[in-house]
Amino acid sequence: MSTEQFGVDGDVAIVTGASQGIGKVIAERFADDGLNVVVCSRDMDNVGPVADGINDSDRPGSANPLECDVTDREDVESLVEATVEEFGGLDVLVNNAGASFMVGFDDLSPNGWSTVVEINLTGTYHCCQVAAPHLKEGGGSVVNFSSVAGQQGAPYMSHYAAAKAAVINLTSTMAFEWAGDGVRVNCVAPGFVATPGLASQMGISADDVDRDEVDRRIGLSEEIADVTQFLASRAASFVTGETVSPRGVPDIMEEPEL
Repeated sequence: MSTEQFGVDGDVAIVTGASQGIGKVIAERFADDGLNVVVCSRDMDNVGPVADGINDSDRPGSANPLECDVTDREDVESLVEATVEEFGGLDVLVNNAGASFMVGFDDLSPNGWSTVVEINLTGTYHCCQVAAPHLKEGGGSVVNFSSVAGQQGAPYMSHYAAAKAAVINLTSTMAFEWAGDGVRVNCVAPGFVATPGLASQMGISADDVDRDEVDRRIGLSEEIADVTQFLASRAASFVTGETVSPRGVPDIMEEPEL
């Protein structure tokens, strides 16, 4: 059986929010495919070890850690400029950086609202717009990250749900506008995933999840990386403007059970 089409196109990728969890695994998968991956987060101390792990392994691709706050336009411009200077171009952009906290809508402050919207939505806007000229040079691929919360809402996360809903709409709009430039734009909207963030909020770790069990509500970072790798690969050459929702047995409105 041929599997070559599932290799990620291109030579260079940027993965934001790559210090842990989903972003970290995506970066490792891209390096497995031979890509040079720029891994970034707001704190170099967190993302540096991710790059070291990739570079110290036998993966054919390499990793370059960079500090970047995606809400800061100048930071994003420096990120993209450094990537192109180091590797000569940019083929894949994964907008995984995100953040949230739980609060009832009535108690949500203007600062809390703007902070979450800036990271999840405006950060995606910055990265896509700054990277656009380089992605369009060779016909690249963008994978944005939303959430099932952005598809159907989520109690006590109205700011996050609203921002992630906007990311879905932004994805379909960009896909239409950039198709003529040979750039595919897709979105991943995961359900509950056993990341360090979920572990801190709900006490659920990846060790609690049986990947072979279909009837479950918690996924693994590797399963989300599988979808991202597909969307960035040649196997998804006829897929653009789509939102894929890996979420297991659905109903985000209920508390998940193992």
